[in-house]
Amino acid sequence: MEKHFGERLIIIDALMREREDEWSIINVTPEEIIQKVIDGKQKLGSGRTRLVIDSISALFLDKPAMARKISYQMKRILAKWHFTTIVTSQYAITTSQAFGFGVEHVADGIIRFRRVVKEGRLVKYVLIEKMRQTDHDRYVWELEIVKGKGLVILKRLEERKEDF
Repeated sequence: MEKHFGERLIIIDALMREREDEWSIINVTPEEIIQKVIDGKQKLGSGRTRLVIDSISALFLDKPAMARKISYQMKRILAKWHFTTIVTSQYAITTSQAFGFGVEHVADGIIRFRRVVKEGRLVKYVLIEKMRQTDHDRYVWELEIVKGKGLVILKRLEERKEDF
């Protein structure tokens, strides 16, 4: 991967502690992650930078009531550094609600992926639930992940009796 991206990609990982490199995280705390991200930004230099956090839920697994505070703190600090941030978050399979109270209130946009087994086949869907300061599509769309293409939108989900 590094050959493709050269010096423009830094992977900060809490699961790779045994590597003991400068980008490994010892303690999974918001403060340590923020500091590592800022260190990475300083190494990459000026300009806009994309940041992916997978998964922010790991920061409050043992304290879900802190989700809003932690998410807001990270958003406020990282915005000053001109990051475009994509964050994944777990959600409860039983309720389809976000894991941790308040993460959705802090996010500027929410794109939710869902899945269901129909007639023995896994079917995947996408829905843009929220996109601040812009009008957006409000329908559920069936999608497929196609090798060599990525996400391919197949069709809009029709109304069902369960929707009412």
